[in-house]
Amino acid sequence: MRPTLIKLFKPPFVPLVANSFTEAIGNTPLIRLKVSDKIGRNVYAKAEFMNPGGSIKDRAAKYVIEDAERKGLQPGGTIIEGTAGNTGIGLAHVCRSKGYKCVIYMPNTQAKSKMDTLRLLGAEVHPVPAVAYDNPENYNHKAKRHAESLENAVWTNQFDNIANRQSHIETTGPEIWAQLNGKVAGFTCSTGTGGTFAGITRYLKTISNNETKCVLADPPGSVVHSYIQSKGKDIVRGGSSFTEGIGQGRITENLKPDLELIDDSYKIPDEESIEMLYRLLDEEGIYVGGTSALNVVAAIKLAESLPEGSNVVTILADSCHKYSDRIFSKKWLESKGLLQAIPEHLLKYASLE
Repeated sequence: MRPTLIKLFKPPFVPLVANSFTEAIGNTPLIRLKVSDKIGRNVYAKAEFMNPGGSIKDRAAKYVIEDAERKGLQPGGTIIEGTAGNTGIGLAHVCRSKGYKCVIYMPNTQAKSKMDTLRLLGAEVHPVPAVAYDNPENYNHKAKRHAESLENAVWTNQFDNIANRQSHIETTGPEIWAQLNGKVAGFTCSTGTGGTFAGITRYLKTISNNETKCVLADPPGSVVHSYIQSKGKDIVRGGSSFTEGIGQGRITENLKPDLELIDDSYKIPDEESIEMLYRLLDEEGIYVGGTSALNVVAAIKLAESLPEGSNVVTILADSCHKYSDRIFSKKWLESKGLLQAIPEHLLKYASLE
């Protein structure tokens, strides 16, 4: 009788067996958020914090390093990048897996926990003053000059290296489409390098025959929203955001090829993002950073503009572990004018001084 029972047993899904860290990148879950029931549309969030390095930037890190290998990077070489954090962490993981040295330049305004994580992963970290891209002392330019000074070294140039965008055309976009059986009415997320938004948008627009509505979400202080709304006529500067790694002062090479595909853009206030961050923790049990929270705010807004029952997808870029000393600190929240944006019943989570 036992063989019959075995035949009736249906095993759960078993992920692939990966031969390396890089093979384990991708194939992340898509989570339907509870807010879907309230608005009559399905809001799905791709759980990119479940990548082995902890963020969506693992995908870009894998692709830019493999691109460098195809272009001549030799074993024992050095990977150098300017990054606000997550790409650096992804690169550090992939470098350790493949045996490369890793050097990271980043703005000194980023969370100390990110820098600590990079150093723990064996990366050489250079925190530098945060200055505009057109300043030669910008962290990206410093990274480029460092790479040029070494033999067998590559500046991976995540902002303008379209291998970044390609990673999402080839992996993230197809995963989303397959997970929802081709029923994707809308997609939105924020952009830093532009690779995630542009790559997924390109794939979804192509496979859906332009039916998927794609909307870019922007934080305060970024110029991209103004550029899109003005159809390329305006670049409005000024302001800042508590979010890290998103927003941009220029239109990157990763974003440029897909500007004509963007249906709209939203500018999401910090107050709405911080409230959503706390709501996601309280209502969904999802512990993510400011970028992810902003993305969910935008996804709800997009979903509400579409017919009832529509599926909208966004990105949960990383967990909140790297930001917790700020995000859950009453003192820090107050210094940013964000404490009053958190509903009283959620203030219990702001348990750090």
